[in-house]
Amino acid sequence: MDYRVLGGTGFKASVVALGGCGVGWVDQETADRAIEYVLSRGVNVVDAAPTYGEAEVRLRNWIVKLRTRLFLAEKTQKRDRDGAWSELKASMDRLGVESFDLYQMHAVSDFEDLNKALSRDGAIEAFKEAREVGLIRFIGLTTHDVRIALKALELFEFDTIMIPVGLFSLVNPTPRSDFRQLLRVTRDKNIGVIAIKAIARRPWKGEHKYNTWYEPLEDQDMIDLAVWFTLSQEGVATYSLPCDIRLWPKVLNTAERFRVLTAEEQEEALEKARLEMFEYIY
Repeated sequence: MDYRVLGGTGFKASVVALGGCGVGWVDQETADRAIEYVLSRGVNVVDAAPTYGEAEVRLRNWIVKLRTRLFLAEKTQKRDRDGAWSELKASMDRLGVESFDLYQMHAVSDFEDLNKALSRDGAIEAFKEAREVGLIRFIGLTTHDVRIALKALELFEFDTIMIPVGLFSLVNPTPRSDFRQLLRVTRDKNIGVIAIKAIARRPWKGEHKYNTWYEPLEDQDMIDLAVWFTLSQEGVATYSLPCDIRLWPKVLNTAERFRVLTAEEQEEALEKARLEMFEYIY
């Protein structure tokens, strides 16, 4: 497993992160097997959220046991100060920890949502207060919209950004999906980037075979190409595993064989994605 520094946090993160969403929808025994498998491969970043089913409960024993070796990231969708404080404390209780390494404004959907979180009595006040008293170390933001991420970085010094970075984002790039400008900004400002949706192919069409918000790639060769493409984008530190543990072995297999794609190989990967009828999801 390769490791990269997560921006200004200074933490050397595994290039794949344990996305807690995957264990939030299975029983404890199944979750334990999946978590043990991932951690045994050298993954040292865990990303959870209270909206991921029972993820916090499923992760608790592992986090308590291995807290000192893991970078623990949490999220909240509360946009007001009191709501964010309340959810922060509830997540700490569920996970059995005294602090988080990273606390993120989760799923910021539009400029109104962002402004609310960053306004007076907004969630950002709870974030800053929590950082001052040592309950969190770093502050991040997650969004599916590049424009929101760029605006957020103008308004506040976030330590990390979580954003979709993948082939599907560039098959027909738009200001919402084209992450390349954002990666230039994050590199200049030394902001850590956590990629999501790397193995997304398109919106669901027909039966949903996996517990993901998109139709994922299943073929190992295509997963290799997609994950390597994502991790070849300069500035991306880590990619969070998809929201279905059945996909995890293939992604970890890919990560353990990772190599940086050349510029020519990246263009070839994009052309193949277009031929495979990839579509932007959001």
